Amino acid sequence: MIKKGEWVRIHKIILKSTERTAKLPEDTQKVPFEMWTKGFLLADAEIGDKVEIESIIGRHETGTLIEVNPYYKHNYGKFIPELLTIDKQVKEIVFGGEK
Repeated sequence: MIKKGEWVRIHKIILKSTERTAKLPEDTQKVPFEMWTKGFLLADAEIGDKVEIESIIGRHETGTLIEVNPYYKHNYGKFIPELLTIDKQVKEIVFGGEK
């Protein structure tokens, strides 16, 4: 059970693919217009439940509860050794050395 007041992330379909304008590129028209947003849960719930949240600025939104205590999971990829060489080359060109 996820308690009222927890920081959560919800998902909501704003427009189904069939409701989107024909002025969009064809590949974009084929997918729904979706929203993910975070806020404080306004009532106890479980993952997958339809819930209401209050955002950090006080806006209320409804959607499907998908995550508790969400955080950024992106990164800049794996280490690329060639970038070390490029770094030295750029410093030499710009500054005349590694300093």
